[in-house]
Amino acid sequence: MNRIALSIKGLKVRYGAIEAVKGVDIDVAEGQVVALLGANGAGKTSALRTISGLTPAAEGRIFYYDRDITNMDAEKIAALGITQSPEGRQIFGDLTVEENLKVGAFTVRDKRVVEGCFERCYRYFPRLQERRKQMSYTLSGGELQMLAIARAMMANPKVVLLDEPSLGLAPLVVRDIFAIIDEIRREGTTVIIVEQNALQTLKIADYGYVLEVGDIHIHGPAAELIQDTRLVEAYLGSK
Repeated sequence: MNRIALSIKGLKVRYGAIEAVKGVDIDVAEGQVVALLGANGAGKTSALRTISGLTPAAEGRIFYYDRDITNMDAEKIAALGITQSPEGRQIFGDLTVEENLKVGAFTVRDKRVVEGCFERCYRYFPRLQERRKQMSYTLSGGELQMLAIARAMMANPKVVLLDEPSLGLAPLVVRDIFAIIDEIRREGTTVIIVEQNALQTLKIADYGYVLEVGDIHIHGPAAELIQDTRLVEAYLGSK
């Protein structure tokens, strides 16, 4: 059985009086794709931001390979091997594709590792290599999403957090993005993915958690969740 790469125990996240995450427990095994699913406002993005150190945990603990990283500085978490591709991409439009990728490698000191990450990202996304000197604001929506994922991979992470990677993209582009996510996993990187496109996500995921208003409503192997017709109709939509 694979080691647990990330273990979340009793996590609560609050914004003032609003409790966005209400004491959830999540385990992510090494080398797996784990999906966090649910409607808008379910607490999925809040959970990701807390894992990566961008939003503080009100209660609970987060362990990364048995190391407690709860409320650790975001830069230190990235240096340990957890990176995030955020919702909305947050690309620097006034930088080139290559410069944006270099930003993603800011925690890596070994130039050979950085060179290897460039090679891997350009292998995943040949279009980015073709446009590496192009200003990022000129890219299409699909290319921007490719760049956001590639930038997260530039730190050579052990765990990558992907927040809504298919949002607003054409179906053919979505298919390509999910194929690359599957390849990232097959090459050994653990993936946690937040997605509205639940059925497409479960096709590549190993395990899934369905959140409802900050609580885990149901969880289980992705192959079982995708076969639960009541769950699909109630929570996962028809995509």
